[in-house]
Amino acid sequence: CLGTLAAILKETLKDALVARAGVLKKLLAPLDAVLEGFYSAILLHHFDSHHYTSPYSEAANNLISFIDLLEALLASRIELELPLRCQRILFLKVSYVLNVISSSIPYVIKKKLILLLKKCVLYKSREDAESGSLFLQTPSLCEDMLALSNVVLQVVNLTWLNQIPLSGKSSYFGSSEPAPGHDSQAGSDQTVLRALSLVVLKALEFKIHNSATEAEIK
Repeated sequence: CLGTLAAILKETLKDALVARAGVLKKLLAPLDAVLEGFYSAILLHHFDSHHYTSPYSEAANNLISFIDLLEALLASRIELELPLRCQRILFLKVSYVLNVISSSIPYVIKKKLILLLKKCVLYKSREDAESGSLFLQTPSLCEDMLALSNVVLQVVNLTWLNQIPLSGKSSYFGSSEPAPGHDSQAGSDQTVLRALSLVVLKALEFKIHNSATEAEIK
């Protein structure tokens, strides 16, 4: 079901001939509360259980399908002037995603979620994209980005970043050992390192721009 819904959303966004906003509203509005409930139920799961030890398990596949759906919901947000709750949930309840990333789920899922967070911090509404402004103007997106920035900065201020592995296995075809003559630091996943750095920097930039007092900025 999750995979089907994600596929329909992606195809709708590709179709230039349909009134996308109307189609998306008709599709998502009846599912709005259901999808928010799914978000809480799925991401509050105990990911340290044996069901998630392999990225090929049914539980891991279901989680990957749900992340694909979250990505499609984020992409579809640009079509609606007033986004639905299910298109905002990733920003408003980002702590759930941060908890999953720091759990013991397979690295491939952590990476997928980190890259999704990167898409969140780079997201712009159509109005903001067209205006060319460096700062967000859309009220709902400002509210969402501030909620995301606050939570990201709170966890980073603690020890969250220390819990995120930068696995180099993908760089060495299944081995985390660096090739002979190569620096061991090269084993870290540069894509994840860049994405995490960008998420923190964008959260900091947005928070500073929207802080009322100098003390808050400091």
